[in-house]
Amino acid sequence: MPDPKRTIPVEKLLEQGCDAFENEFKTKPEVAACAPGRVNLIGEHLDYNDGFVLPMALPMVTIVVGRKNNSKTIRIITLESDSDKPSRTEFPIPSVKALEPTDDPPKWANYVKGTLKNFEGDIPGFDALIISDVPMGGGLSSSAALEVATYTFLEELTKQRTKSLVQKALSCQAAERNFVGMPCGIMDQFISVMGNEGAALLIDCRTNTAQSVPIRSKEHVFLITNSNVRHELGSSEFAARVKQCAEAAQVLNKKKLRDATLNDIEEANKKGLLQDEIYRRARHVVTEIERTKKAAKALEAGHLEDFGRLMYESHKSLREDYEVTCSELNELVQLASEVEGVLGSRMTGGGFGGCTVTLVAKDKVHNVVNHISDKYSRTPIFYVATPSAGARSLSIASWRWSWGWIWNWILNWSWS
Repeated sequence: MPDPKRTIPVEKLLEQGCDAFENEFKTKPEVAACAPGRVNLIGEHLDYNDGFVLPMALPMVTIVVGRKNNSKTIRIITLESDSDKPSRTEFPIPSVKALEPTDDPPKWANYVKGTLKNFEGDIPGFDALIISDVPMGGGLSSSAALEVATYTFLEELTKQRTKSLVQKALSCQAAERNFVGMPCGIMDQFISVMGNEGAALLIDCRTNTAQSVPIRSKEHVFLITNSNVRHELGSSEFAARVKQCAEAAQVLNKKKLRDATLNDIEEANKKGLLQDEIYRRARHVVTEIERTKKAAKALEAGHLEDFGRLMYESHKSLREDYEVTCSELNELVQLASEVEGVLGSRMTGGGFGGCTVTLVAKDKVHNVVNHISDKYSRTPIFYVATPSAGARSLSIASWRWSWGWIWNWILNWSWS
């Protein structure tokens, strides 16, 4: 039976990226930065409704390595096999701030270009290489990890660091919203910038403030199961949910659904002001906001049974009211619930595929993995998630190069 997939240590991934950069550009990189993917524990489709979300940063990261190239050209290569082709892009510096999105391949380059356009500083010519172990299309925010890693790389490259971490997250969000055209909320970029080891973040998506929520239990873990159903967040279904929520808020005369109560929605429904579909979308948002606030308190207090119950309720709401699950995600949640030691399970991310997140006793993880692997209609991939740090610069003065230089000096001295 399969074991949960081991996360590649950041140091190892950095070493691979540096080696690949040197092979591609025939010189060594001088700057490196990384940013993590995330798993949202509860609070789905709330960020663009000004609600509350409870994500944690993952140990899986995207790394950007590179150096200035003393030219007026930017050259970028990605090693991601799941990215569309070509795997490299090149464009002149003078056009950076005037960059516009394009339907021409590669599509992955739009996330990078959008970040360049929204960077608060002057950008020189540079060469860069992208390497990542955040799975694409799995609902673990590979796009935000790329944007935030790129932005952090630019800060290190130019020594022009953004004073406000919130502004940094907003700039990366603008890359995705305004350049790529994905109407995402702030959650993904926020947690990728500001994640903390050992804690989730309760993010207020209206005020852009966050409260650290310690994950205290040593006996339980969060198991991520990738359904291996690829979703595209830019699809019409995601945009439709954003539009439906805006419509519901307008009918209720609210700025956002964050401002509505369940009583507001029920009264409007009784009066026939909300179509059934719009009513159910709004009901999910309002009830999910309350679940998320309760879940944060339960997690901090160590009341994991309560947290798990709220996870199941969240998935049911996403399945029946918001209709963003799929048969595979529903199957994974059902299979997880059948195993002793599982306290809760739900889909995570945008939906229509991607991953589930399951709260399970540490000593029962293999039972869950074996049960799902036996019964699931596809081939799943498992990850044990630990709350990790957010974006950061990385030192590439690796021991290999340092000791290699010393060894060469010794050899040369001995022969002189």
